[in-house]
Formats: sequence, structure tokens, C-alpha cells
Amino acid sequence: MFDFDIETHAPQWLHGRAAITAGHGDRLRALAGRTLTRAWLLWDVEEDAWFADAPVLLDFGGEQIEIQHQKFDDIALSWNTLAPRGSAHWPGFDLRWRHDAVPELASLQGQALQDIELLEWRGDDAAQGMVAVAFVFRQGRVTVFNALDENGLSFTAPERDYERHPLR
Repeated sequence: MFDFDIETHAPQWLHGRAAITAGHGDRLRALAGRTLTRAWLLWDVEEDAWFADAPVLLDFGGEQIEIQHQKFDDIALSWNTLAPRGSAHWPGFDLRWRHDAVPELASLQGQALQDIELLEWRGDDAAQGMVAVAFVFRQGRVTVFNALDENGLSFTAPERDYERHPLR
């Protein structure tokens, strides 16, 4: 796993809902009521596509959470360590941070966060126990999930194989 040549980016990988709640639950809960000011994705300029190996950055008025998945069930949450300006380094790619590349994500900017959910995958497959993080707004939601060794984004209600754990 590359660190994008950013000194401040040092993901700490966690496994399971208990570890995420213990390490980040209070800080995640504190985001409720805050406005999503920017949602940043690293973009592959040549392919004109989201570079899903990089962290997803959600900035709630100066409190930025950075979410990254790897392998089947690893998740790293970090806070205020990445400045989404200019490029990032990954061998062989021209990468730039963008806040407007995915319309569904951009449409959530300017809305207050209503709830945060940890979604635990209960399917009978290799991803069992994987945890996704969902951010619920009045007019929409985004879930950052493990898409088998990279991030995935969903803008719909969780699949039935997820067990929902609201952080209230």
C-alpha cells in the first residue's frame, strides 16, 4: 500500500466494528449536525475515473475524516492528515484531487449530517465482518465500503446483508 508520498498520511488499519467504535466512535458521533463542506476523491486524469485505492475525504467544516479500505476487511480512518490540493503520487498515474467529479457525492455538499452508521457485512463470503461507514443526510446518503481491496461508494440504502449500527 502506497502512502502517496504524503508525510502526514500514515493509515492505521483496523478490523471490525468494535475496533472502529473504540478508536473513532466519539469523533464520528461529533460530526452529526455539521455541514459537509467538501467531499474529495483522487481522480485519474488520463482515464477520467475515480482512483478508488486512495482515501475518500469528507470535510465537515474543518473536521476532515479520511476513509480507506484494503484487502477484504481492513479499514483506516484518519483525521485532518491530507490536504487535497494538487496531485498525489502513485507510480504510473497522473492523479488530482477533485470535489466535483461524482455528481451524487457533490450533491451532498452543503447539507448537515444527520446520522453516521457503521454497516457490518453479514454475507456468507470472504468479506464477512467487513465494516462500511455510512453518512446520512436529509437528502441522500453516501456509504464508503470495501470493494475488495479498494474503496467503493454507494448512494442508496444498505443491502440486506449489512447489519446497521447507528452511532448516536
